[in-house]
Amino acid sequence: MINAAIIGLGRWGQNLVNSVQGKSKQIRFVAGAVRTPSKVQEYADRQGIRLYDDYRKMLADPAVDAIVLATPHSVHAELIIAAASAGKHVFTEKPFTMTTESAKEAVRACAKKGVTLAVGYNWRFQPALQEIRRMLDDGRLGKLLHIEGNFCGPSVYWYPKDHWRQRPDEGPGGGMTGRGVHVVDAMLYLAGHVDTVYAQSFRRALDYGIDDTTSMLFRFKDGASGYLGTFIATAETWRMQVFGSNGWVEVGDVEHLATWQLRVCLLNPDNLRERKPPKLMSFPDTSTERAELEHFAKAVARKQALAVAGGDEIHGVTVLEAILESARTAKPVKVGKRAVPAKKSTTPRKPASKKKKTTRK
Repeated sequence: MINAAIIGLGRWGQNLVNSVQGKSKQIRFVAGAVRTPSKVQEYADRQGIRLYDDYRKMLADPAVDAIVLATPHSVHAELIIAAASAGKHVFTEKPFTMTTESAKEAVRACAKKGVTLAVGYNWRFQPALQEIRRMLDDGRLGKLLHIEGNFCGPSVYWYPKDHWRQRPDEGPGGGMTGRGVHVVDAMLYLAGHVDTVYAQSFRRALDYGIDDTTSMLFRFKDGASGYLGTFIATAETWRMQVFGSNGWVEVGDVEHLATWQLRVCLLNPDNLRERKPPKLMSFPDTSTERAELEHFAKAVARKQALAVAGGDEIHGVTVLEAILESARTAKPVKVGKRAVPAKKSTTPRKPASKKKKTTRK
């Protein structure tokens, strides 16, 4: 049993606690750190969590094995490094960090101290997404051609003007940091690393806060393409459709925290003109938050590294950086490099015709 402490006990922090407290044999929460303990004291008492008003005091607690971060995005790297320095394993909510360099520093700090670092991409624990991965691996979907998705909702309306989630430095690229990174990570899980992105991002609904309309095109290193839209001034919805040379599969609904169903539509090799209706696959109910925290706890027990140099966790941050640069420059961006300049035409120009000299008579 891993004794964990959480920094941040807001709505999502409490959701993480609720997913395992009294339900898991691998991990439990024994402590928490918040700026104003009185605001969550009643909840903490119910869950058997002792509260600290300073996370540094909690890091010094020898009874704490691991730290879970449910904090503003911009402080993830700082807190990961502090926890690693204290010899604590770390699970951080997404996005991992806001820059590639800080992500690398966090990974190095954890590797140096021999502690496990994990990033909370709970979609990877959805049975439907795991089934799509198997369908690509065993050839049922054929060769991966394209992935497209969206993750949308009214979240720009949820927070007042002075809330940290309305700050562009906490939510660059609008819905990308809170929502879109989930879809990007699912794409990395299915398609591998991204080569090039082309993005646009605007604020259209409000006269303050972060962008609410963000979309992007991807080219993956293996040649597949992708599209993602994150629109956070509309009704709740999300969807991801994966196209292979043998057919397509699709997940999506209004609620994303429930166990997904999978729509599958495959070609009939004996009649390629047949328009088959998709079949619906269902899966046993799964708490992806519990699954990801238990996966982390098992890795801690095995002394196994999860987020590592060169892994998807760091690459996902680099993709986010490329998206932001592309939206800023209105140019395609090679992931991990500077903006890609527009290609020059390879069509040779015709030489200018020389006028014949004429002589007057």
